[in-house]
Amino acid sequence: MSKNARSSIKDKEQYEALRDQGASKEKAARIANTPRHKAAKRGGKAAAYEHWNKNELYQRAQEIGITGRSKLNKQELIKALREH
Repeated sequence: MSKNARSSIKDKEQYEALRDQGASKEKAARIANTPRHKAAKRGGKAAAYEHWNKNELYQRAQEIGITGRSKLNKQELIKALREH
């Protein structure tokens, strides 16, 4: 992988803390690279996954690349989304 192709982590301390808590590399990087002012504006506006229908959960799982999603039921989709 070339030096230019590598992604950079903007908040390395937050990234490492998230990895220590068990977050995947992708999730930790996504959170650590989100500017705090943007994250604060977005937070708390989405309905809990329990209020989403299965199709909405499936589409979200597809957006973020969860594999095996077509075989998951609603509760399994919720778990997969939360653990991603």
